[in-house]
Amino acid sequence: MVLNADFIGRAYPASAPYLVGREKIREFARAIGDGNPVYFDRDAARALGYADLIAPPTFATVVAMQASQAVMFDPELGLDFSRVVHADQYYAYARPICAGDELIVSTRIENIRMVAGNDMLTTQASIDTIDGEHVVTATSVLVSRGAES
Repeated sequence: MVLNADFIGRAYPASAPYLVGREKIREFARAIGDGNPVYFDRDAARALGYADLIAPPTFATVVAMQASQAVMFDPELGLDFSRVVHADQYYAYARPICAGDELIVSTRIENIRMVAGNDMLTTQASIDTIDGEHVVTATSVLVSRGAES
């Protein structure tokens, strides 16, 4: 195993706040080809009980990306990013991300294991409002190919 297994459980400091903007939500929805009105029209979102536009579920990746770099580029971890492929991503929502949310991300290494000569790195990002309300947990699995070549 090339990755340092002692890093399992390591937590990284919370990210700087990310202010979710309406236009960012709209841009993201257009980019993924999802025309759901709650991503574009405040009245449509309000009709469903939301205070403002809500973001598509995978928008959480945009919010978590900066914080995840602290893990991926931690020199002590030993991850060679040139050999990394993304294996899995999933989200556990407490509520949708809404325009106007100011979010912070705390990232933690959940697991490091070897499978067929490849290191598997599982991280978990807790995305919360700056007031401490939990919004979503994003779990990501990366594979570092050929770690034992």
